[in-house]
Amino acid sequence: MKHIKLVLLLAIGALVSACAGTSTTSRNAAFDAEGLPLAATEQVGAYNTDVRVKNITVRVPRSLTVSEGNGYLPSSDIVWRGDPIGDRYAQIGAIFNDAMKKGTAALDGATPVFLDIEVTRFHALTERARYSTGGVHNINFNVTVRHAVTTAQLGETRRVRADLTAFGGSQALAAEARGETQKVRISAFLAEVIRQELTTPEGYQNAKLGIIQAMNQI
Repeated sequence: MKHIKLVLLLAIGALVSACAGTSTTSRNAAFDAEGLPLAATEQVGAYNTDVRVKNITVRVPRSLTVSEGNGYLPSSDIVWRGDPIGDRYAQIGAIFNDAMKKGTAALDGATPVFLDIEVTRFHALTERARYSTGGVHNINFNVTVRHAVTTAQLGETRRVRADLTAFGGSQALAAEARGETQKVRISAFLAEVIRQELTTPEGYQNAKLGIIQAMNQI
């Protein structure tokens, strides 16, 4: 597996620059001031971001794999060391609940909505990576927006990739001394991700963080 990853890594490196300008982000259909989907002819340039979130549901499927291994890039959906050993699904769910509430608290638009979040990947750093090389916090989730009155889904479910530079070595130690733990940084980051996703026509745009980011997708 390690040899396969190395070969794929080299191939990805060659492709990254060629594909850097290509966007594969899928956007929701637009909806009107009453929260009803607009016809296809009405959607061009009419994406409605005027929402207020009435309720948030977060799901972390038990089908996701969890790794407690201490390698640099464990091959699992969930890698988390920011809490004591325990129910990683519940821990990730708590992080998302807190972040989604903070990120949407100030939204006061005309359309009341329910927000359904499904976590599909939460790949933070192992102890070995955190205290040596650092890396990338690789977090993927699906967002479904529903009208709070009719419960109708407003547009397609959106897939969000949210990657954050992960501190390593002395930088990680200095951050922890300031109170910037992995949990603190990731929670604040996810709050901003969901704010942008719901308030800008193009939604959240994931940063380009280089080769380690690409390796996390293998």
